[in-house]
Amino acid sequence: MIKTLIIDDEAKARNVLNHYLLNLVPEITEIRQADSVDAALEILKTYHPGIVFLDVEMPYKTGFDFLLALKEPTFEIIFTTAYNQYAIQAIRFSALDYLLKPVDPDDLRNAINRYLEKQKPAKQKKELFDNLVQNIGKKEVKDFKLAVPSSQGVFFFTLDEILRLEADRNYTIIHLVGKRPFVASKTLKHFEEMLEEFSFIRTHKSHLVNSFHIVRLSNDHEYVLLSDGAKIEISRRKKDEVQQQLNFR
Repeated sequence: MIKTLIIDDEAKARNVLNHYLLNLVPEITEIRQADSVDAALEILKTYHPGIVFLDVEMPYKTGFDFLLALKEPTFEIIFTTAYNQYAIQAIRFSALDYLLKPVDPDDLRNAINRYLEKQKPAKQKKELFDNLVQNIGKKEVKDFKLAVPSSQGVFFFTLDEILRLEADRNYTIIHLVGKRPFVASKTLKHFEEMLEEFSFIRTHKSHLVNSFHIVRLSNDHEYVLLSDGAKIEISRRKKDEVQQQLNFR
């Protein structure tokens, strides 16, 4: 059973989420609310939730200020935010969960299911939160570090050190500059959705390539040659798209 804390400066947003949790999530046993970061930190002195629903944008102190105040987090955080692309990218790059406002009941249920399926160790939570705070401090999204979960824990990579990503059923093999390949416990589709706007090109159903590491396109457009010497196949239906993307790189 799950205890929760809702942190949001807007009373209406808190009450709507409170209503959904009470009526749609039977696993919830107790809900408390805080209208500011300081109020939330005071509540946490005696209250130990499993999930904190954290608003990103609040006056005086933001959701990211709340993260900075955490020392050894014992709970999962599900961010709630209006459509702020920069914040959403930072959250996704840090392998953390979020809900868009106004909260959709189905999205809420799915977030709770993800929480129930796999809870992170405290050390891993702190690493992910720290990475998020560092990402938010960057001037551009392309400078974010990507948090990649694996069976050995979470690892962090910059985009420019990723050569390509290769599908392996429900896993992804990440090929890196000067390092051994790394197996991530996420699908290639997961990474494509995050990386396609950063010049990563899907050349084939099994390959997502960092175009900045492409040395050349073969004359017959059958493959791309990468900076590490790898030849990556281009599927027939992807030929025109790959050529177009490279022309506008």
